[in-house]
Amino acid sequence: MAIETTRKAVQLWHQMIKTGNLSILSDLLSEEVVFRSPVAYKPYEGKQVVFFILSNVIQVFQDFAYHREFYTDDSESVVLEFSANVSGKSLKGIDMIRFNDQGEITDFEVMIRPMSGLAALAEQMGARLAKYQTAQP
Repeated sequence: MAIETTRKAVQLWHQMIKTGNLSILSDLLSEEVVFRSPVAYKPYEGKQVVFFILSNVIQVFQDFAYHREFYTDDSESVVLEFSANVSGKSLKGIDMIRFNDQGEITDFEVMIRPMSGLAALAEQMGARLAKYQTAQP
């Protein structure tokens, strides 16, 4: 994989965060994307559920900002360091994102600290996911 493909995809990701244009997110996610949540034991699989999760996290986070990014030697992955607030609790975290040769996200793992920020996020997202899962056929 070429580093240019990954860097272009990461630029699109940053553009989506900045503008709130979620059609970019739909274009970035592969059909087989896997999301590994900091609060769920089992990964979420598939474009539809991962789109729901990421688009809702964007709404839950306040004062969200990325600070640094690191690329792996194989150019397939990037780690993005971020900070945000949720329900008055500050948190820091990283997004570990792997891309395929087409620049689509295939694996998205999030790690967050401290526990108080993670708990606030879990509470906010838990309610949203419960509604989503109830609405699915």
